[in-house]
Parts: sequence; structure tokens; C-alpha cells
Amino acid sequence: MRLYLYPGACSLADHIALIEAGLPYDLMPIDHAKQTQDGRDYLTVNPRGYVPALEVEDGTILTENLVILAYIADRSGALLPAGEFGRWRALEALSYMATTIHGNLGPFFKKAPDTEKDAARKALAKGFAVLDEQMGVQPFLLGRTMSIADPYLFWTVLATSRFDIAVPERLQAFFDRMSQEPSVLRALAEEGLSPSGR
Repeated sequence: MRLYLYPGACSLADHIALIEAGLPYDLMPIDHAKQTQDGRDYLTVNPRGYVPALEVEDGTILTENLVILAYIADRSGALLPAGEFGRWRALEALSYMATTIHGNLGPFFKKAPDTEKDAARKALAKGFAVLDEQMGVQPFLLGRTMSIADPYLFWTVLATSRFDIAVPERLQAFFDRMSQEPSVLRALAEEGLSPSGR
């Protein structure tokens, strides 16, 4: 499998999940000009133009964090919570993070007007409060073991540190724990990032 990524972007979640799941992969970084490291136009891979994209063995390209993370879980048989509804709880969490959390980080990445950022900051505070309550005293969002939701949550908290956005104490503690996970440290190193994600 080949993961198309931009170092430190949301594709970091998929990178961590691939490592944690023990699946073989190689990385294909892209730059701000939408060129792949091997000189191709990334828009020929993913016409939407953003990361991540995952190319599987037969050449099929998957996009969107939720889809790629679910594929990694299905392919590996790992990273899903136990129980009848474990898979659905993981997808529920991913969907919430993709829309409510990641969606409201958008104004900060595109340098939107302050009024838009203020509204997004309020929505993020509410969204992170929901996730903080869901996590409770568990070490991971959906229980005692890492699931596909955790690498994405890790990235969202990492992104908030770039824009001075506060997160609840339990989510900050989760981020600190995840920062020490071997899969996270390896992904950061492979993307040329420090343990702080920068």
C-alpha cells in the first residue's frame, strides 16, 4: 500500500494506523504545489487535491480519513473496539471528528477572518467537550486499547496546538500518552517531525 501524505497533515492519522496495524506500506509525500515526491501531479492521483490518499495493491485509490482508517481496520483485523457495536462506535467517532472537529479547524488552516475563527473556536470547544466526556477515565477514546479513532483524535489535538486552541485536560493527557506510543513516534520520525509534531 502507498500512503500519499503531507508531513504533519491529517494524513498522519492514517500513517499511525498503518504502523499500529502492522500493515506494509510506503510513503509518497506531496508538496504545496501538489507535486508528488517522484514528480507527478498529485491531482492525477486524487482530483480533490488533498491528503490522504491510499493506493492499494491493485491500483485502487481510496480517499478521506474515515474511509482509509476503516479500510486499515478491516484489512488488518485490528484497531476496532470489542463488542457487537465496536465497529460502529469507531465509525461514529471518526465521522464526528471529520465533521465537527476537523471541519471547524478549516478556518485556521486557510487564515479566515477573525469572526469565522471565533465561531469555529466555540464549535471546537463544544466538540472537544463531547469527546472529553466520552473518553472519561479510559486511556483511549473507545476503551482500553487503541482504535482507528485514536490516531485521528491525536492529530486533531496536535492541530489545535498550532493555533493556540484549548482542549480539555483529559484530551491533553490522552495526547501526551499517544505522543509516547511507538507507532506515533515512528510516524512522526518518518515524516521528519519532532515528537511535538512540528
